Amino acid sequence: MTRKVCVITGSRAEYGLLRWVMQGIKDEPTLTLQVIATGMHLSPYFGDTYQEIEGDGFVIDRKVETLTEVDTPVGIAKSMGTGMIGFADAINELCPDLIVVLGDRYEIFSAVAVALVAKVPVAHIHGGELTEGNFDDSLRHSISKMSYLHFVAAEEYRNRVIQLGESPDRVFNVGGLGVDNIARIELISRDDLEQELKFTFHKQTLLVTFHPVTLDQDSGAKQMTELLSALDSFPEIGLIFTMPNADPGGRWITGLIENFVGSHSNAVSFVSLGARQYLSVMACVSGVVGNSSSGLLEAPSLQVGTVNVGDRQRGRIQAESVISCEPNQLEIYTAITKLLSKEFQNIVQKVVSPFGNGGSSEKIVQTIILKTNENLGTKYFYDIIVGRQ
Repeated sequence: MTRKVCVITGSRAEYGLLRWVMQGIKDEPTLTLQVIATGMHLSPYFGDTYQEIEGDGFVIDRKVETLTEVDTPVGIAKSMGTGMIGFADAINELCPDLIVVLGDRYEIFSAVAVALVAKVPVAHIHGGELTEGNFDDSLRHSISKMSYLHFVAAEEYRNRVIQLGESPDRVFNVGGLGVDNIARIELISRDDLEQELKFTFHKQTLLVTFHPVTLDQDSGAKQMTELLSALDSFPEIGLIFTMPNADPGGRWITGLIENFVGSHSNAVSFVSLGARQYLSVMACVSGVVGNSSSGLLEAPSLQVGTVNVGDRQRGRIQAESVISCEPNQLEIYTAITKLLSKEFQNIVQKVVSPFGNGGSSEKIVQTIILKTNENLGTKYFYDIIVGRQ
């Protein structure tokens, strides 16, 4: 009898990481893949990225709508409630044996909360990490506590999940899915990218992604203003912006980017590039700037340096190719100058990713095959003081 494994995805970045896990589940004869698309995937504002999932050959079994058109705190809270109603119906109809989720998005929290009540075990990918400038940090740890299986990207993160009371025999260090993604995707050449994006790369070009800082009262708008002021000091450098996630304050940041691009001929912006284009751009640029996790997780594997602005990613493991700075114009300017220097670029070319060498998708799928043949029943709090459940 095949076991039904339901993958739930709500954003472009998240799907980019889950892509090969989904393919592995789909190809495994003892498993049946189910897919639920939600969140930004279903929003025209964010590019209707569910079409990318279908374009990769996957069938979306259910679409669960959330209120992605609002980005206020009350709107996000209502979106979480709307999502729970939709997930309750979807999970009840699909009756999965296991649910697979990744990360820390609020719509994923809603899905996992429903799964907990429905007594459907959850496998959580990329738990144990810290993003201290974001409320996603608390959501991620909460998702871990509601999950049964855990697939983490580094030993430090494994120890943190165990510290949360999860049994060591259910926490697996498989490395980073971003590394795996890079190894599997055939990147687009620079010449082809220029035609697809209708943008000519400069001698030096930066990829810029800045998301709201959800624990900050100004939601990152002030920080984004400082970042744009710093970038304004480099008129000779090409700038490729990708738009922020559906978090509180995201539309303010989008507006600032649109105004900047409208007045700077060296800059372009995109709502969603998709995993292949995004990684291909990253491989071609001189550096990544902003506060996206991709600058820490994927960029080191491509030997591309990163300027990590502000607190959003504070707490995550950082390779030597990452320069962290405060979110003010002078520090950002100084960090970008260092990033583009010949000395630092030489360092970047020798960097080894702290998240492994790939193969994480296969490790996850093989563990799922093994574990879904077991009784994924009641779990108990693992007390690290006495070392037992």
